[in-house]
Amino acid sequence: MPRNIDMVALRSFVAVAETGGVTRAAGFLNLTQSAVSMQLKRLEESLALSLFERAGRGVALTAAGEQLLSYARRMLRLNDEIYARLTAQEYEGEVVLGVPHDVVYPAIPLVLQRFAADFPRVRVQLLSSFTRRLVSQYARGEADVILTTESDLREGGETLVERPLTWLGAPAGEAWKRRPLRLAYEQECIFRLGVQERLDAAGIEWEMAVSSNSSRTIEATVSADLAVHTMIEGTEPRHFERIQHGGALPELWPVKVNMYASDQGGGPPVRALAEMLRQAYLAG
Repeated sequence: MPRNIDMVALRSFVAVAETGGVTRAAGFLNLTQSAVSMQLKRLEESLALSLFERAGRGVALTAAGEQLLSYARRMLRLNDEIYARLTAQEYEGEVVLGVPHDVVYPAIPLVLQRFAADFPRVRVQLLSSFTRRLVSQYARGEADVILTTESDLREGGETLVERPLTWLGAPAGEAWKRRPLRLAYEQECIFRLGVQERLDAAGIEWEMAVSSNSSRTIEATVSADLAVHTMIEGTEPRHFERIQHGGALPELWPVKVNMYASDQGGGPPVRALAEMLRQAYLAG
């Protein structure tokens, strides 16, 4: 007798796998944590498999979970395509979304996936750049929606979330203990100057280990334990580790993730994208 996989549970499974935790997945899906946990348990019981294992503050996939994730993504994509094409209003065109490099993960891939399911004929052009550039592009009408990382909020925007800036290094790294402190930043990073000023005020000698506009170069340098970096808490890649410096490094400042959405044209797709971004960051 054929058996059917619960698509609701499968969607929760994919959300947890992609966000790295039940809490973020629950917020993104607009469900309670207990509901998501129950769906995962039901899915594991129906397959008689263990799909997750605990990994520090988050969760990691087992080998069976990794295999299921590939199938699950395809099933959900087909499910959403069928539903969208047969029931959704047909909007067409393009929406331009600008996002700073350092806040693309973990929220943006999930938002893009959900938007594509709801608006299959609307293409999202993703601009991944620096806050200063994105603000200029938005002002010129070259983007419909942008996210920024700023200390303040500009006119016409809204703050989605405010989180502390945090020191990051290689897992079990030693670079933060060395003097001069070696820093790795993109040349246009909005945090770069402020971090240098904090170090100067604390009397900590520093030098630039690498200055590049390639985020990959920065990640490689830091993950090799050759320098330290700063990012908004919760946006760091898995190959970075928050530095528990015990006061050896200066305290940093809170950063706002702001959203600016054009009310000139765009219609329902732009409004829907803005709402999805709100939900994604509130969930985080």
